Amino acid sequence: MSATPQAPAPTPASAPEPAKTSFKFPFWAQIVTGLALGVLFGWIARSQDVSWLATTLEQIGDIFVQLLKLAVAPLVFFAILVSITNLRKVNNAARLASRTLLWFMITSLIAVGIGLAIGLLTDPGAGTGLTPQDGKLPKRTGSWLDFLTGIVPKDIVTPFTELNVLQIVFLAAVAGIAALQLGSKAQPVLNVAESVLELLQKALWWVIRLAPIGTVGLIGTAIASYGWELIGKYATFTADVYVGSALVMFGVYPLLLATVAKVNPIQFFKGAWPAIQLAFVSRSSVGTMPVTQKVTERLGVPKEYASFAVPFGATTKMDGCAAIYPALAAIFIAQIFDVQLTITDYLLIAFVSVVGSAATAGLTGATVMLTLTLSTLGLPLEGVGLLMAIDPILDMMRTATNVAGQALVPVVVAAREGILDKKAYEAASSSPLEDRTPVPVAA
Repeated sequence: MSATPQAPAPTPASAPEPAKTSFKFPFWAQIVTGLALGVLFGWIARSQDVSWLATTLEQIGDIFVQLLKLAVAPLVFFAILVSITNLRKVNNAARLASRTLLWFMITSLIAVGIGLAIGLLTDPGAGTGLTPQDGKLPKRTGSWLDFLTGIVPKDIVTPFTELNVLQIVFLAAVAGIAALQLGSKAQPVLNVAESVLELLQKALWWVIRLAPIGTVGLIGTAIASYGWELIGKYATFTADVYVGSALVMFGVYPLLLATVAKVNPIQFFKGAWPAIQLAFVSRSSVGTMPVTQKVTERLGVPKEYASFAVPFGATTKMDGCAAIYPALAAIFIAQIFDVQLTITDYLLIAFVSVVGSAATAGLTGATVMLTLTLSTLGLPLEGVGLLMAIDPILDMMRTATNVAGQALVPVVVAAREGILDKKAYEAASSSPLEDRTPVPVAA
């Protein structure tokens, strides 16, 4: 019998090379490192009076914010335009839109209620040592007349040059509705709009990758400019904003997910975490919008619906900036100016928070919304000046809460309407969005 010939053993040259393992620094770790370095450099710049370091930190932060703002105007316009026209691809589009708006209002009402409760329990304006003379009029103010008349622009160019997001939203909504009415005749324009939107999102993604560096500048500037002693003056108010936002984000939202959407809340935060952490750093809901939309789709929300709900939420859904913060700030300013608020005033605060939240328009800061609230209550607008110094520190947590809510509502609505892909939701992870693996979503 002849033995079956065996294959020759592979030579060392043909042996497969062992897989190379490379250490990858996670994006969240880069953000945390940026926060730590920002605090360190800011403390050095202030304690050692290093002027050049303070100037450098300020320039780094300003450049990062300016890069984000550079994309805001065209991004909002094309995102709203495309999102409205995408509704034609969704069954029961009007029902989805109305349910989305309804849940925006419900969660805002809950958030403002929590803000009022915390403010009444803690008296944030007591014992600060601040007086009405410490306040000053803000550069930007808002009133109901300004809000209503300011929606319609005087021309097409000014909203983009002056970055009036509310007017840009109006122009985009008009263009989107007109495109729906035209039907197939508008398709060439819509193809261009979709391509431009993808281009803007790609460019903005490059800016987002700079977030760890921007964090160093933004946090460092806050510490170098104001120091810990200023935070001490506003300790109760700062704690109230953070606690109120945390209660909404980690208390109310998980409760809604578990009881209304009937999904695992932990999975939501795993999937939405990249957007929440970026919002904390950038302090811009609009700047975070492309990431928010991607994580929302990754959580199993159909792309056609997510492309409407997320841009809509980025310009109108502000539980942190337009609900919790104005409620607490109104109580704080009323105590400084020794004004007694009544039940009617508290109801007005809730009304303004639910109806007027579009005034914040997803930009960094909530000054316009706060002045709108104060003017409605008849409180001195100089009170806004009392909070400007501490605003960057507050805005981080406020914006993170905003963005978490902007991702939450589409998940809740999609689950209620039976269009949420539960398998995709359960598979969502906190992995960075550079992973381009397609996620199946419901048709």
